[in-house]
Amino acid sequence: MSASDVSRFSRRRFLGAVSVAGLGTAVLTACGGSDSGSTDSKGRTVFEWWHIQTSEPGKSLWAEQAKAFEKAHPDIRVKIVALENDAFKSKVTALTGSGKLPDLYNTWGGGVLKQQVDAGLVEDITEQVKGWIDELVPASRKAYEFDGRTYAVPNDIGAVGFWYNKALFKRVKIQAPPATWSELLDAVEKLKAAGITPIALGGKEKWPGMYYWAYLAIRLAGIDGMQKAADAKDFTGAAFVKAGEHLKELVDLGPFQKGFLGAAYSGPTGQAATMGNAKAAMELMGQWAPREEAAQGKGLGDDLGFFPFPAVDGGPGKSTDVFGGGGGYAVRKGGPKEAVEFLKFFVGAEANRKEVEGGVLPVNKAAQDALDDPNLKAVLDLLNKSTGFQLYLDQAYPPAVGQEVNDSVAALIAGSKSPEQVTRSITQVAKSQ
Repeated sequence: MSASDVSRFSRRRFLGAVSVAGLGTAVLTACGGSDSGSTDSKGRTVFEWWHIQTSEPGKSLWAEQAKAFEKAHPDIRVKIVALENDAFKSKVTALTGSGKLPDLYNTWGGGVLKQQVDAGLVEDITEQVKGWIDELVPASRKAYEFDGRTYAVPNDIGAVGFWYNKALFKRVKIQAPPATWSELLDAVEKLKAAGITPIALGGKEKWPGMYYWAYLAIRLAGIDGMQKAADAKDFTGAAFVKAGEHLKELVDLGPFQKGFLGAAYSGPTGQAATMGNAKAAMELMGQWAPREEAAQGKGLGDDLGFFPFPAVDGGPGKSTDVFGGGGGYAVRKGGPKEAVEFLKFFVGAEANRKEVEGGVLPVNKAAQDALDDPNLKAVLDLLNKSTGFQLYLDQAYPPAVGQEVNDSVAALIAGSKSPEQVTRSITQVAKSQ
C-alpha cells in the first residue's frame, strides 16, 4: 500500500458500518461470477482484484505488478478495480450483504475479516499457501489467521511510533528521545516553555488520538492482557483506567496545536502538515508519516527522526511490544485458484522489493534489503525485534467496538469523558456484540 493511500485512508477503516444506500445493482454485480473464475474471449481465466491504490506511486506500481504476472501467466488476466478507500468500504459492505465478495479484495484483517469468515464468505487458503507463506515476516500474518487457519495474505506491515523534529529537540536541549512516559511528559513541558508546539494531532478524525490510549493500555495491561480483555469483553480493569489517566496527564499539559480538535490528519492545516512544516515537534503515527508530512507540508528531511513509544511503569507490557498493522488480500469463498497464485507472485521477494518504492515496508524477509530509508529501517527493526504485536484496536475488534474506542478516547482528549467512563463505554458496546 502506498504511503499516501495509507495516510489518507488506513486509519479510517473500521469506524462502524457505512451507508450503502443508493449504490445500486451495478455494485452488487461487480465482483467475479463463477467459482472457477470467468473466461474472456481469448480463453483466459479472468479474476477481479479490488484494491485502494488510487494515488501514485501505488496506482502505477500495482498495475505494473498485474501486467508482470499476466506476462508470466498468459492464460490469466487480472482485471483491476481501484477504489478510493471510503467507496471501497461502502461497496464491500454492500457485497457482504449480498453474500458474495470480489474475487480478490483488500482487507486489513482483524474483526471485519473475522466477521466475513464467520459468514462463510472468505476462502480458507491455508493449504494453498503452504510452502511459501513462511517467507513472510511472522508479525505481518497474524491479523489474517484465525484458529490456526489462513484467510488472507499480507502485502505490507507497519508499526506506530513517535516521529520527531531533531532540530526542535536540539533547540530545547533534549539530548535523546524519551524512553519513558515521564521523560515524554518532561519533553512536552520543555518544548512548551520554549514556545514550541510539542505534538501535532488530528483530533477531528479520532483515530490518531486512539493511538495514545492503545499504546498506554498495551504497556500497562500487556499483550496478553489486551487479548484477555477482548475475549471477556471487559475493558474496565485497572490497567485500562490507568491508561486513560496517563493520557489525561498528557492532555492536561496542553501539548497539541491550536485548533487540534477540528484538525484532520491530512490537508493543509492537518496533523501531517503541522508536523511537516516544522510547526510541531512530534507526532505519534505509522510508517507512512514521512511521506505524508512531505506531501502535505514541506517535509523535514534529515531533521526527521523516529523513536518507539516509551516504556510505562506499573504494568507487564514491554517497551518492545508493538502496536500497528498493515494491509493484505483475501479471496472470496470459492474464488479462483489463480487469485492465490497471483498472491504468491505479489508477495514474492522480487515483487515485494518493487513495492518498497511505493512506501510499503516489505513483508517478505528476503526483500528487506530493498529498504534504504533510515527511519523506515528503524520501524522495520522495531517490528523484527518485537516481543509482542497488537493490531490496531479499530481493526482487531468488531467494527462497533472499534468505533467506540475511537469515539470514547476522542471524548477523553476533548475533556468530556473520564478515564473510567471510557472503559465503561467500550465494555458496554463490546458486551452488546
